[in-house]
Amino acid sequence: MNEGIGIIFAGIVGLLLGGFFFGGLLWTVRKGVSSSSPVLLFAGSFVIRTVIVLAGFYFVSNEDWKRIVSCLIGFIISKIIIKWFYKSPLEKQTQLKKDSDNAHNS
Repeated sequence: MNEGIGIIFAGIVGLLLGGFFFGGLLWTVRKGVSSSSPVLLFAGSFVIRTVIVLAGFYFVSNEDWKRIVSCLIGFIISKIIIKWFYKSPLEKQTQLKKDSDNAHNS
């Protein structure tokens, strides 16, 4: 495989792995609030998500540090995207207040 294509592929896989990891974390937090055994849910989810992500990094890297870095960058970008889409209620309220203050000051 061409080196450039391998690096791009690794970045895309990193995005997908990040989506899986942080999406799974979001799901776990939402389900953990109403779970009868949240410790088991959180611990099990953490282990499963971590093992899958580490295995994904291992297989996509093909012992090339550039692919690992590309995968990591994709993983981090995925975190930023998920955080941007799913703001906490406090962050949404703060943003609405800032927007309201800016509208009154204009």
